[in-house]
Amino acid sequence: MTFRRTISFFIAMGCALALFAAPCHAYVGPGAGFALASSFLAVFAAVLAALFVLLTLPLRWTLALLGRGRRKRRPGEPARVVIVGLDGLDPRIARQYMDAGDLPHFKALAEQGHFGPLATTCPSVSPVAWSTFQTGVNPGRHNVFDFLTWDWRTCLPKLSSSQITDPGRILKLGPLAIPWKKARIELLRKSKPFWDYAARAGVPCAALRVPITYPPEKGRAMTICGMCAPDLRGTQGSFTYFTTDSAETGDATGGLRILLKLENGRAHTALPGPQNPLEPDGDPLSIRFSLEKKNGAAVLRLPGQNPVRLEPGAYSEWLPLAFKAAPGIKVCGIARFLLTECEPHLKLYVTPINIDPRKPALPIGNPAIFSVYLSKLLGRFATLGLAEDTWARNEKLITDKQFLEQVYQTHGEREAMLDLALARFRTGLVVCVFDTPDRIQHMFWKQHASGQGDMADTIRGMYRRMDSLVGKIRGKLGPDDVLMVISDHGVRGFDRCLNINAWLKENGYLHLKPDADPDANYYGAVDWTRTRAFGLGLTGVFLNTKGKGEQGIVEPGQEQESLKSELREKLARVTDPANGRAAIKTVFDTRQIYNGPYVENAPDLVVCYDEGYRTSWDSVTGGCGGPVFHDNDKAWSGDHCAHPSLVPGVLFCNKKVNKPKPHIGDIAPTALSLFGITPPDHMQGGDLLSKSSSE
Repeated sequence: MTFRRTISFFIAMGCALALFAAPCHAYVGPGAGFALASSFLAVFAAVLAALFVLLTLPLRWTLALLGRGRRKRRPGEPARVVIVGLDGLDPRIARQYMDAGDLPHFKALAEQGHFGPLATTCPSVSPVAWSTFQTGVNPGRHNVFDFLTWDWRTCLPKLSSSQITDPGRILKLGPLAIPWKKARIELLRKSKPFWDYAARAGVPCAALRVPITYPPEKGRAMTICGMCAPDLRGTQGSFTYFTTDSAETGDATGGLRILLKLENGRAHTALPGPQNPLEPDGDPLSIRFSLEKKNGAAVLRLPGQNPVRLEPGAYSEWLPLAFKAAPGIKVCGIARFLLTECEPHLKLYVTPINIDPRKPALPIGNPAIFSVYLSKLLGRFATLGLAEDTWARNEKLITDKQFLEQVYQTHGEREAMLDLALARFRTGLVVCVFDTPDRIQHMFWKQHASGQGDMADTIRGMYRRMDSLVGKIRGKLGPDDVLMVISDHGVRGFDRCLNINAWLKENGYLHLKPDADPDANYYGAVDWTRTRAFGLGLTGVFLNTKGKGEQGIVEPGQEQESLKSELREKLARVTDPANGRAAIKTVFDTRQIYNGPYVENAPDLVVCYDEGYRTSWDSVTGGCGGPVFHDNDKAWSGDHCAHPSLVPGVLFCNKKVNKPKPHIGDIAPTALSLFGITPPDHMQGGDLLSKSSSE
């Protein structure tokens, strides 16, 4: 680096208080990735925090437990309320395995209090359902309608849960771009989570890995973010795959593929990291490393670290990664390395680069040093919201068994967090969400349904593992504690894909520019001057209405309502030519099923599929090439974008539930009522345990 450039870096770091976006294609739900941010200011804060974290965090935790101004516990009030989320756990499957004697702890919990289905949201996708869980309101009041939403200003999709604000004016210093103001990460989920109300009332609260909590909200509750927290590259999870086999390089959904060149058994290469926020148009930051074949294994050499021997098929521990952005400035992450093959080709899979919980470059918890404290006690842990790399398995870069090992590694980290919280919080509210059932059912449903192959019992084994978890938790509860085990939705098979955008194109609702590539992602091929409707995300259909975007053509009012009715009627009649089945069970008008201040941000229609069907992978982000129907050939073969009645969640409770048809929106007001806190007026759910609920 030249002297002039070194000086420029120091000037830049003195001026910059910035968060910048770094575009990258990765996984959001079914395969769309969007930039979030990378931050150097947070690095400074984390380094300083680490120096005194072991002194300050226990004090903060103690203050939280004591609860400044906490009211005395009322007669009959539980000492603790523990809510365990098991994403995707299905009541039908749970009943089947309980009856077979596989789930003794679930059965005991059901006999003690309650077991049954838990009605979910429309659509029945995790961001929507978990947002309703935590806020107690319908999507029209919390503003999350899918993994993705539409940006009418840019005519591009964006992440529905968070966004970064533009820092505004930029000062250019040679190759460097210095913002005058700090960009801000904004949580797009509206309404407050119930633990915020409980904490403000003096109840000690911990909420661990609940989806749609990134960026973390300030408050007295202690939190670690869950689903939709980004990786260090600013994506929802992008792997890196190194190989000496040139046939395996090229474009990859969900990550990067890089060709290795061996010289005398050793390869020198670089691991791409986040974009340099001071050079947004330059190359990403990277770390040079070497990989050497040795006695049937490989030796990994990262700068500043001892060599790591990688045995074929075995994951490394979390390895710290420091990306140098400027003299004395590093952006820190962690990743696991997996040597998938040593001979004849050398193949190395690297997990998405997670934000390092010990030196977080982005906020991932509240208070900001909470993740540092946890990692000091428990070791480093996954911080990426979607930590289980489903796309690496879809792309056949890792095997079923390697994917399963990764899932249970993350599960073990989550169990350790919950164990610690239960040990520390002898009173109060503890919420923890596990993603394990969802990920395993997504990726192993095909084997489960067929009963064929050596992975056919994987889902059954997972339910047994969840049963063991419930047994451990019950063993740590006191007689006055309330336990709820819930899921946000169930699961059904996903055998056939329906490309909504291809159907809209064939039927004259969506038009392309002349000579445009119909397979283009992100709607680059769409002619907005003629397009009346388009599909986005897993379940949404938007009308191109005047007044929303600059190129809207559908008149609000009568034309808009007529077009919605027409689409609902036609889509409900779409049949699969392969078998004559209707692919769609119901199409809902969101103005009829939602209410609240954010309904205008919702798609106009929500498509709820019948069992066996889902939106195609390419349609989610605007692709409309190829046939309307085709087989789903991915490992991801279980899903839950069906009609909500087909995929309810599950509710276990050690107390009697008095409401005949519990809904996921009832959990928030129930938890508050248990502590004698009146739920706010805008909450729409009811108290499940109140005797009046049965009336």
